[in-house]
Order: sequence, then structure tokens, then C-alpha cells
Amino acid sequence: MSEPLYLAKSEDGYPALLPQMANRHGLITGATGTGKTVTLQSMAERLSYAGVPVFMADVKGDLSGAGAAGVLSPKLQQRITELGLEGFVPYANPVAFWDVFGQGGVPVRATISDMGPLLLARLLNLNDTQTGVLQLVFKIADDQGLLLLDLKDLRAMIQHVGDNAKTFTTEYGNVSSASIGAIQRGLLTLEEQGGDQFFGEPMLDIHDLMKVDGNGRGVINILAADKLIHAPALYSTFLLWLLAELFEQLPEAGDLDKPKLVFFFDEAHLLFTDAPQALTDKVEQVVRLIRSKGVGVFFVTQNPLDVPEKILGQLGNRVQHALRAFTPRDQKAVQAAAQTMRANPKFDAATVITELGVGEALVSFLDEKGRPAIVERSVIFPPASRLGPLSGEERQAMIQASPFLATYGQTIDRASAYETLRGKPAATQAAPGAIPAPPAGRAAPDANDWGNHSAQPRPTPAPQQSAPAPQESSGGGILDTIGGMLGGTTGPRGGHREGILEAAAKSAVRGMAGTVGRSVGQQILRGVLGSILGGRR
Repeated sequence: MSEPLYLAKSEDGYPALLPQMANRHGLITGATGTGKTVTLQSMAERLSYAGVPVFMADVKGDLSGAGAAGVLSPKLQQRITELGLEGFVPYANPVAFWDVFGQGGVPVRATISDMGPLLLARLLNLNDTQTGVLQLVFKIADDQGLLLLDLKDLRAMIQHVGDNAKTFTTEYGNVSSASIGAIQRGLLTLEEQGGDQFFGEPMLDIHDLMKVDGNGRGVINILAADKLIHAPALYSTFLLWLLAELFEQLPEAGDLDKPKLVFFFDEAHLLFTDAPQALTDKVEQVVRLIRSKGVGVFFVTQNPLDVPEKILGQLGNRVQHALRAFTPRDQKAVQAAAQTMRANPKFDAATVITELGVGEALVSFLDEKGRPAIVERSVIFPPASRLGPLSGEERQAMIQASPFLATYGQTIDRASAYETLRGKPAATQAAPGAIPAPPAGRAAPDANDWGNHSAQPRPTPAPQQSAPAPQESSGGGILDTIGGMLGGTTGPRGGHREGILEAAAKSAVRGMAGTVGRSVGQQILRGVLGSILGGRR
């Protein structure tokens, strides 16, 4: 088993997160200004040191400091002395920056087809009738062999269905002009929020989120979300799509010594705000089952009541910062937080929650048998990396050095539904405002080349542990296999290798065969995602 990850100091010892229990998920809660962000950075850093890749959204813009060594200020030095962290040495972590808008990180994209009608319906705030029409649009696109890759593809397809509604009514059912109009208006709003930059190719390969550097440290993937958070639906839907991709593509792993990836879902209340019960149920299903894929999910939010009770029951590792009991709802939240932790006879948890200072928390992690440990009032260890954001120059230098920029820096706009319906040629171009990819003559760096990050001692009072050996991220998954055999570059995932279906589609003489084959490939791929998120099989 991997060594414990010591995260805090209490009166009775040092509470530690066991790596083998990190995939039992967790919860970090507390009022604004109580230290949740520092806890998140410190936990991500220790997981990274143990060789576990991490994904987290940087909502406030200050988590980027994880990529630089910390500064021993007088205040930090005093905290280190109080905690007894002998031999504390600041160090930088291997980080990868991502950004839906392609400005604060390497561009990250998904295709319309892979997102599927259910998540898009939530993103567009559609009702049940309008969702049904959107599913019908996807069905017609499949049957006609039309690829839905970006927003202009979907917009063209919706207009095509609306203009030919009478033709499709007999075979597919009634197509309401009012529903078509509602979907079109929703797409305009989504485009204004930046959705046109998110949807397209090349689509993110989730295995690129599970890398380790040359010293065996897990890469901390930081999503620039300071702008994205202003579009809450897009933010939460994107993170939910990532979770679904992880669940869908990763094979069963059973009980591991440490997770393949730990996923921090910051501002988690946005996921469940106004979400239909069917979607909440599917989120619960993913959270419950993704553990066996070797993925841990930590929800970060202000109030434990923000997370539905069924999902809350799946979160075994708890860090509870201070709550303010100013309103009846706040008082209920305090009681709920106290009652979900294993009681400590030395104090009343409900009372202590309202008395905790900045950087203090009630901590309860799972033990080696999966049982919640007795809750302890603790002081969270500071991270060894910088507290605060990187400068703009530092961040841009890291982005330009990213091994992923060559892969994702350029938008690929290949022939799809828009080009077919409008008769226009496809083009490859950089996304508006995106960071340019390296010149064509420059060789793409290796995916594990994260610079020279020497292994430094862990800033904990526990016996010093050696850095884990370098490892490769796991690969494979059912969709990779199916996509390789059927879709190639024509499948909704947007791979770059020619498959059977692409070869068929390239021949006009095989028009009908290519169309049918391409449609089958898309339905299989979206069907796997649909089995998770309740979409059409």
C-alpha cells in the first residue's frame, strides 16, 4: 500500500488520507474565507507527490500557484513552526493548464455528438417537449449520416429539420416549430457564452488528464474557470461530461493502491441547481460506480446541503471548515455536517464548526478498512507550492511549454453536417483568441515531458517517503476500441486515424453504404454515453 498522505495536525496526531481510500470520494465544505482553497491545493499537491494525477477547476484564479515553489514568508514560517513541520522545503508541482476559451490554458473541446442530447438539453435549459425534439434531431442526423461536431453543425441540422418538418413528421413524429425556435434561441445564448469555442475538434482525450512526470509525480490539471464560472450551466455541464467520459472510457480496476485520477468538483452546488431528478439520479450512479474505475471525486462547496443526500452518502472523506449559523438554513447545515461525522467524545462537533478559525477544520478520513475515523479538530498543512496565482508571464511560459499545445492548439473544422447541408468546404483554423500551437517544423514534445521537477521531501512530520517510480497512465477503454474499428476519424469522437467508415465515406460510389455505416458508428458511440446519462440507446 502507498504511504498515508498527512494533511493536518490535531491534538491527538496527524489525520491522513489513505491513497487506497481516495477513490471512496470526499467532501470539502466551509463558508467563504475559511480556507477551502488552501485545503484543496494542499490535498492536490500531496496526491500529486504520491503519483496520483489530479484535475481541478480554478474558479478564483489562485490555484495556478501550484506550478511554482512557495515563498517562506514570516507568517508561513510561523505556521510551519507551530505545526512541527521540520525540513519543510517549498517546491513546484507539475501542472497542465486547460481553458475552454483557449486563453488561460491549452484549448479543451468536446463534439456536439459526444455531448449528446441530454446534456445539451440541460445546457440549453429545454423542457421535456423541446428535449424530445432535440433527440429527434440527433436521430435524423444519425440516419442521414450527418456529423454533428460543432455549434454550426447543430444549428444547420436544426434548421434543416425545421424547414422539412412535414417530411420528417410521418417517420419520426411531430416536429414543433415552437420547439425548433426555442432550441435555436438557446444555441444563440450558448454561443454568446463561448460555447462555439468549446464545441469542436480535436476533442479532449481524457487519458491526457492522467499523466505523470519523469519523477513519478502526478500532473495537476488546472482548468481556468474564472471566466467559465460566469456561464454556470456550461461550467457544470462540462465537468459532468468529463466525469461521464472517465466513467465511459476507463476499464474496471477494482481496489488499487492509489487512484488513477482524483477529480475535484469546485462550486459543486452549480451541478445540482435546477437539475432534473433524472439527471441527479445519473450523477449519483456515476459517483457510486466510478470508484471501481480507479477515480476519486471530491465535491467542494460552501454548504453540505448543496449536495443531494444520496450523493452525500457516497462521500467517505470529509474536511469541514467553519460554517456560520446566521439563518435557519445555516443552522440546519451545521447540524447536518456534525451528524454525518463519527462523533468525538472530547467535543461537540456542531458547536466547534461555528468556532473554527481560518485554516482549521474538522477532519474525518476513512481508515484502512473503509471506516470513517473519529472526527478531529485539526489545522490544515500549508502547501509547499505558492499560495496565490502565477503572473501572466509565468503562466504563458508554462502553456507554451505544454506537450499538449501541439495537439489541441489548432481547431480542426472538417466536413460535417454544416458543410454537407450548405455545400461549403471545411477548413482548419485556430480558435478565436486561442494560444497558437508550435510551428509546423517543431517536433511535438513527449506527453510525459513536464520539465525537471526534482523530488523534494514531503512537508510532513511523518517519516520521509521516497518519490514513486515513474508510471504511464492507463489507456484503452471500450470507446477507443470501438472508435478504432468503426469510426476512425468519422466517429463523433474525432480521432485522427482512418477507420473503416471513413474509407467508405470517401467514395461517392458507396454513398448509401457509407451513410448507413457512419450512422451505426455514431449510434454505438453515443449509446454508451447514453447508457450513463439516460440518453437514447
